[in-house]
Amino acid sequence: MELLDLSLISSTIRMVTPILLAALGGALCTRVGIFNVGLEGLVLVGAFSAIVGNHFTGSLFLAILFAALICVLFSLLFAYMTIGLKANEIVVGVAINFLALGLTTFALRAIFGVKGAFYDKEMAGLPKLDIPVIKDIPVLGDIFSGHSPLVYLAFIAAILLYLFFYRTVTGFRVLAVGMNPVAARSLGLKVTGLQVLAITMCGVLCGLAGAQLSLGQVTMFTEGMTAGRGFIALVAMMMGQSHPLGILASSFLFGLMDAISIRLQGFSLPTQFTSMLPYLLTIVAMFFVKEKNRAGGNQQSSR
Repeated sequence: MELLDLSLISSTIRMVTPILLAALGGALCTRVGIFNVGLEGLVLVGAFSAIVGNHFTGSLFLAILFAALICVLFSLLFAYMTIGLKANEIVVGVAINFLALGLTTFALRAIFGVKGAFYDKEMAGLPKLDIPVIKDIPVLGDIFSGHSPLVYLAFIAAILLYLFFYRTVTGFRVLAVGMNPVAARSLGLKVTGLQVLAITMCGVLCGLAGAQLSLGQVTMFTEGMTAGRGFIALVAMMMGQSHPLGILASSFLFGLMDAISIRLQGFSLPTQFTSMLPYLLTIVAMFFVKEKNRAGGNQQSSR
C-alpha cells in the first residue's frame, strides 16, 4: 500500500464531509454575529440521533431527518440562551458540548443498554451513489463516484451557501446583520429572526454532519465519536474567513490530514501518533489565523 495514491483523494472527499457541513453551519452563525463553539456537541448529537432514528424506523431518510430535527432543537436552545437571555455565546457553546457528551453517553445506556459503543449488524448504512457517465471514466470515476448522498450534498451546500450570501437579497441582509446589527435594525431588518434562522440552519447542517459520521462512514455509534471534528470545523471556518468557498478549501486540507492519519496506520505506526496529525494541523492553522487576524487588525487601525 502506498501513502499517496488516487484512493487517498477519494478517502479525503469522504472524510471532509462532516467537517465541511459543520463548518458551513458555523459560518452561518458567524455571518449573523454569533460565534457558535457548540459545533462539536451538535455533530455528536446528530451522530447519535441518526443511529437512534435508523434503529427504530429502519429508514435512512427518516434517520437523517430525525438527526437534523434533534440538532435543530439543540440549536434553538442555543439561540434562546444567547439571543433571548443574552448569555455569553462562548459559555453556552461550551455547555452545549458537555451536555451533548453526557446526554449521548446516558442515552446510549438507557436506550440500547450498552456502554462505549452500539453496533447492529442488521443496520444499513448510507448507500453509495454511482454518478452516471463519470463512474465509467478511468481515474475520475474512482475518485468522485461511489460516495454517500451526504458527501455530494455537502459540496452542493457550499455552493448554495455562496449563492445565498452573495446573490440573494436575504443573503445580503444576513451579511448586514453580521457586520453591524444595530445599523441593520435601524434599517428595519429583522435581526433576531435572521439570527434564529441562521442558528436553526446550522443545526440542520450539523445533524447531516453527524449522520454522515455514524451512518456514512462506520454505521455505528461510539461515545465521543466526533473526536474533535466539531472544533476542527470551527478552525476550518475561521481559516476560510466564513466564506463558503474558503471553508471548502480549508476543510479539504483537514480532511486530507484525516485521511493521511488513517493511511499511516497501515504502515505500522502507532495509532496514537497518527491520530495526532489533524490536531497538529489545527494548532498550526490557529497560528496562521492569529497572524492573519493581527494583520487585519493592524490594517484597520492604520485607516
